[in-house]
Amino acid sequence: MKQVLNKRISSLRQGGKRPLSWKRVWYQIRLNLLMIVGACLVAFAYAMFQVPYNIAAGGVSGISIIVNHFMGWPVGLLYWLLNLPLLVLGFFYLGRWDFLLRTLVASTIFSIATDLFVVYMPHWLSQYPLTDDLLLSTIYGGIVGGIGGGLIYRAGGTMGGTGIIGRIIQMKTGQPLSQVYFYTDGLTIILAGLVFGWNIALYGFLMLFLNGLASDYTLEGPSSARTATIITNHPQAVIDELMVHLHRGVSYWEVTGGFTGQKRYLVQTTVTRPQVAEVKQVVARADPQAFLTIGVSHEAMGAGFTPMQASLDK
Repeated sequence: MKQVLNKRISSLRQGGKRPLSWKRVWYQIRLNLLMIVGACLVAFAYAMFQVPYNIAAGGVSGISIIVNHFMGWPVGLLYWLLNLPLLVLGFFYLGRWDFLLRTLVASTIFSIATDLFVVYMPHWLSQYPLTDDLLLSTIYGGIVGGIGGGLIYRAGGTMGGTGIIGRIIQMKTGQPLSQVYFYTDGLTIILAGLVFGWNIALYGFLMLFLNGLASDYTLEGPSSARTATIITNHPQAVIDELMVHLHRGVSYWEVTGGFTGQKRYLVQTTVTRPQVAEVKQVVARADPQAFLTIGVSHEAMGAGFTPMQASLDK
């Protein structure tokens, strides 16, 4: 027992790092591949749906389109050059070397892939761009770019850009991150509106919105879990019904009504999305006077759901 304790203390003194294993090596390889695929997807959406129509949906990528319009420089190279001073800021405020390396890799792959797509895409496709419809380009550019961005975030990377400025402002002022991003990206879109016209600016705002939705969906995945919260005077009857018919674990405790001051019971369980209808039926049978709410859970881990070991391997 003493030897085990000494080994544990020694491990903690060394930073608590686990020994390198092939599983962890493969996990890091998968993260890097995910980042590469994500950066290439963002570059494809940018070169295919944004650049041909000058849809500047905020950020450094939008500024690159505006500068390209006047100077004619490659948009990918412009993105990379404009990103360098922001990377320096991020290095000092957001994570130093770990942040810098991941962001530099993602932004470099994006820049190279963008310029390759812009140059060779017209030769690869008989029709470039794929559509003459601005709305379709906005929708697909936002969705495909958002999916790529979500993959980069899942890999622990970032595209940098004005997101670095937004994160620093959020840290200094405490404003919600979504609000700060709206300011930083909104200014770029308004500038694009002055250059290319307000019709293009409106499409830019729509693409920015779709990009955020697709990115969040890719990052978090579809919500497959639901949390049922039940207020009842007959907890045992409700618990028995839930455990017998849904085969889910249940927790409960005594609560007090804020208005009536009466003692009641709160019963809580987590189920899959297809089981929601059955939860309603089960609770209605056990206690027709119960109060039931169904909440959305982004992820459930443990018995009956994603194994908890999956998070330990990361």
